[in-house]
Parts: sequence; C-alpha cells; structure tokens
Amino acid sequence: MADSAVDAPIPEPVLEEDGLLSTLDLVLFSIIAAALIYWLTFRKKPEEIPEFKKLTTPVQTTQEKSFIEKMKKTSGSLQGRNIVVFYGSQTGTAEEFSNRLAKDAQRYGMKGMAADPEEYHMSELSRLTEIDNSIAIFCMATYGEGDPTDNAQDFHEWLQEGDADLEGVNFTVFALGNKTYEHFNAMGKYVDKRLEELGAKRIFDLGMGDDDANLEEDFVSWREQFWPAVCEHFGVEATGEESSIRQYRLEVHSDINMNKVYTGEVSRLKSYDTQRAPFDTKNPFLAPVTVNRQLQKGGSRHLMHLELDITGSKIRYEAGDHVAVYPTNDTALISQIGHLLQEDLDAVISLHNLDEESNKKHPFPCPTTYRTALEHYLDITSPPRTNVLYELAQYASNPKEQEHMRKMASSSPEGKGLYHSWVLEPRRNILAILQDLPSLRPPIDHLCELLPRLQSRYYSIASSAKVHPDSIHLCAVVVEYQTSTNRLNQGVATTWLRNRLPTENGHKTTVPIYIRKSQFRLPFKASSPVIMIGPGTGIAPFRGFIQELAWLREQGRDVGESILYYGCRHRNEDFLYQEELEEFQTAGVLTQVSVAFSRDQEEKVYVQHLLKKDQEHLWKLINTENAHIYVCGDARNMARDVQNTFYDMVEQTGGLARPQAVEYVKKLMTKGRYSQDVWS
Repeated sequence: MADSAVDAPIPEPVLEEDGLLSTLDLVLFSIIAAALIYWLTFRKKPEEIPEFKKLTTPVQTTQEKSFIEKMKKTSGSLQGRNIVVFYGSQTGTAEEFSNRLAKDAQRYGMKGMAADPEEYHMSELSRLTEIDNSIAIFCMATYGEGDPTDNAQDFHEWLQEGDADLEGVNFTVFALGNKTYEHFNAMGKYVDKRLEELGAKRIFDLGMGDDDANLEEDFVSWREQFWPAVCEHFGVEATGEESSIRQYRLEVHSDINMNKVYTGEVSRLKSYDTQRAPFDTKNPFLAPVTVNRQLQKGGSRHLMHLELDITGSKIRYEAGDHVAVYPTNDTALISQIGHLLQEDLDAVISLHNLDEESNKKHPFPCPTTYRTALEHYLDITSPPRTNVLYELAQYASNPKEQEHMRKMASSSPEGKGLYHSWVLEPRRNILAILQDLPSLRPPIDHLCELLPRLQSRYYSIASSAKVHPDSIHLCAVVVEYQTSTNRLNQGVATTWLRNRLPTENGHKTTVPIYIRKSQFRLPFKASSPVIMIGPGTGIAPFRGFIQELAWLREQGRDVGESILYYGCRHRNEDFLYQEELEEFQTAGVLTQVSVAFSRDQEEKVYVQHLLKKDQEHLWKLINTENAHIYVCGDARNMARDVQNTFYDMVEQTGGLARPQAVEYVKKLMTKGRYSQDVWS
C-alpha cells in the first residue's frame, strides 16, 4: 500500500530562526533539565540477571521424590520393597486396589508399596532394575473422554514425551473404566502399550475392569491369576493362606488440645476457619448457599436448583466446567453404627501407618473423632468390597455368619454369586450388614481402617461466568430408592444438598467446593451452529451455554443457530427451567427448542426420536455449516442411543455406508465437534 496515507512521510515543521531564547524557552528548558536530573538520580536500577552455568551433570533426585530410594530402605525386620503399585485415581477406587495389591505382596515373601505418581519422579522408572525381583504395577482409571485422572496427568505427559529406556523393567497394568463410555479404559490401554514400546517387559496381561458390570469381580479375577504368574516368573511360593494384616495402629488421645483435632477439613487443619486461595481438591472453598429451590412442579422426585456464592474466592470457571462438592454422611446412620458397635463416637483417635516409610501416614486426617471420620471421611453407604468382608469375617462370633462372609469374599463362582445376590443386588451398606449379621461386631478402629474414603461428587455447572462471575449454579435430582430388603437408600450428596438451605439457625449455610476444568466448551467461533442434547438434569451445562450465547449477542457478536433437544417425563411436572427457555427462544437466543415428554402419551418419546425427525436440517448444519454437537446426561442408554441416531443420520441423509458413517461421527469427536458430558 505505497499510496496509503498511513505510509506517507510526515513533513517536518518549519521553524523560524530566532537569535535569542525567549522567557518561555528558558522556563521550558529548566523544567526539562530538572526532570532529567531527577530521573538519572532516582530511577530504579535494572536488576542484575544472574548468570546460570549450564549443568553438565544430571539434576539429583531428592529423597522425598525418589520412589527407588524409598523402596530400597529397610523398615523394621522387613527388607526393602520390590513391588511398587502406582495408581491413577479420580474417585479412590484405583488407589484402593493399589493398596490391596501392595498388601498382597506379603503373602509371597515380598514387600510392596502403593504410590501416587504425582508425588514421585516417574523418570526413575528405568532404575527399577537396580532392585532384584522387582515389578511396577499400574492401576489406571480413565476419566471423562479418555483422559488420565488428575494425579496421573504428569505421568501421562512423561510417557508421551519421554524416550526412556525401560529394558529390564517388569510391569503389569490393571485398567479401570466403564464400557458405556466411548473411550473405555483408554488410559490403562495407553500405559500398557507405551511401557512396552519403551522396552519394559509385561509379565502379565492387561486387566480390564468394567464399572458398568462388576468392577470388583473383574479385579478379583485378574488378581487371582496375576499372583501365580508372579510366583512362576520369580520362582517363589505363597507363604500361606491370606491373613488379616493390620496396616494402622490405634492411638486414643485422652488429653489433647481440641484445636489440634480435625473436624472435617480435607487436608489442612483449620482450613475451614481460615480460608486461603487457591482452592482445589485438597483445599475446598466454603461457598455460601444463596438459593436452594425446588424445580419440579409435581411428581414424587425432588429436583433442585442451587446457587453458591464465590465472591472474593478468586475461583474462576467457564460454562461447561464441573463443580466438585464434598458432602457429609447422614448423622442418623452414624449414630446407628455407633449404637450397634457400642462405641463412644466422640473419642479422639489417630490411626498411624505401621509402615513408617509410607507417604500415607493416616487413612484420613488425624487426630479426629470416630464421629467425624464416619461423617466426613469414610464411605458408609456403598456396598463394601470383598476384601473388607474378608477382613471383618474374623469378628463374627457365629460360625455360620463367619463362613457366609468368607464365602462372599472368595473368588469361587459360588462366592461371586453370593456376593452379587447378597451385597450388590440389594445394595447392602456396612450398616445393613451389621444389622443382618448380629454376631458381627468388629472393633470400630479396624472398620475405619478398611472403609474407603468418602469422595467428592461432580456436577455440571448450570451457569455462565460471563453472566454470573460471583456465583455457581447447579441442578440435581435427589437419589432415593427402596431396596429389596425394604430399606430406603439415599444418595449421600443429593440428600445432603437438599437440606443446605441459605440459612440455618440464623447462620449462613456453606458447601465445600472446587472446580474441575472440562473440555466441554462452546465453539471458538460464535457463528458456528450449536446442537445441544440434554434430557433431565443433563440440561445443566446448556443453561450455562445459553446464558453465554445471550451475552455474546449483547456484545454484538454474530451468533450462529442454536438448537436444544430436551427431555423429561411430563410437561406439567419436570420440565426444568421451562420459563427461562421460552424467554430465550422468544428473544432469539435459542433458534429451536424441541422437548420430548416421554410419558405424556401412550408411546414413549425420547430425544433421539426428535433428532431423527429433524435429520435433514441437522445434517445440513453438521456437514456444510460446521455445527458442533453436545450431549449431556445418562451414558448407559441416552448417550448411546443418541450416538446411534447420528450414525443413522449420516448413513441415511449423508448417503454413506455404515462403516463410513461411524467413522464420520468418530472424526467429529476427534475434532472436538461432538462432545459428551455423561455419567452412568
């Protein structure tokens, strides 16, 4: 652009010569001179940049981060460890399985340790050959859309980017996942494949755990075959029958300063009294509840909308993220456990790890009371796993009840069947088991040692930070059902949240939360069409999306076509956010709202039926206008049916053969144009 005014030279001003300086010139000169002297005298000297010499030797690994040095250490009469079990865990199950495998090692004259890969230098894996008869076991869960769990992300990156030589390193992998998800056990499969590529030796086949079927049974079956393979590989024999081995010793505090006792904090003592950012999984923020209202207009189910105040917390979120909530157990259940075991629940105790070298000093924050442990730290409502039943069996004074428990904990077909029919199917929790086996009265400290940790619950955020920067909204349905033993089972988190009203006895009610980032995002280009499919509470992230689309329009952005497919049982009962959605449609934010009322007519209608009805228009949006598809809700049925509907759409409307249609939809997923936020 040579002739552009921007590039044209600017003529210098013509100055008239003057023989003498005017008074004004002298004043200006004095001001400029004074300013220059001040700047030279008082200006901040530039900081010297230290010169770093290039390291010619590798950085030394600190003792704390070296799992190899920890394995080599002796502890008491036992020699160093030769088995390390790494876990990638989001809900605690993989960590629990790792602890069980580490404990198993003692049966074979070995010693194991469970390890969080986030806490160690995984680049040391190649040094495992320094330890005789050593094995690295990996219990790896998959989270979301084939992602590693939070604590395994760095390890995953190291595997992707590293070129370590793992020749001579023995390994095996047990993967934890759910077949209803698209990327079933993706993390476990990747770790198994990548370790072999780096030269490590697989000593036993990849185990595949499916939480949609029976994860416990999958693990037990794999474990029963794994250990004989280890024995054969190293030429060792089992030392005897599996025995109950305590991992923690009890200390009862008779005289202790109560300011040093945990009362429900996740990690740092008094963190709920003195809140400090940043807030995360180990340091949740106590968000005041500002709104807790019922969403449904009728019916027996309780659907709720909550708003949590995050003012001043520095918490940032985006539409599509998840909010994690730390719930507490029902105090009535806790009192019943205390009554059955005839224990003082307010006794202050600590459980200390007998393995002094373990990073995990306590099973939960200590010192604390049994009541606090059962209320805040332990899962008392899920059916106990077989290892818990086996350990507790010794405390049943009735031989028949003891045999019953041991049989359920065995890996025999009869035992597996009994565990399924007596524990899993009727959803018996630890209280129900204690009630139905009256001679079973274990010491409460051993019970607390065995029960898994109570985990946070994730909810799709139902708001946009562009519109609500100081508030997080969520919607949920209270889980409540009658079991085959005529007990009323209630969801821990949803039951607790239902009762979190904005004020209680004149005080603000709070909920411990943190944010988990998601890949579930609106298109980068606001003009790209959006197809949202979310029946029931699956509407949550789309409420945030719609708020953001409205905000973008207000900013003058060109917003593309937006279509919502929603589903519920009855128009007059559980059509969530009906008035809001109708207002957004009237304002033009939503181009189309299609609702499937599944039970308002004789023949059931679901969201996939509405998709099929609109397939011509949807295909045009997807194939020619770069539309993005979003699915939120039930993974087992809805998400699978919706995905099959898109296969049909591409095949029938797009004219592709079935294999090519499937490939087309998979490519949409790979490109981030078909996203799912689903649960089972």
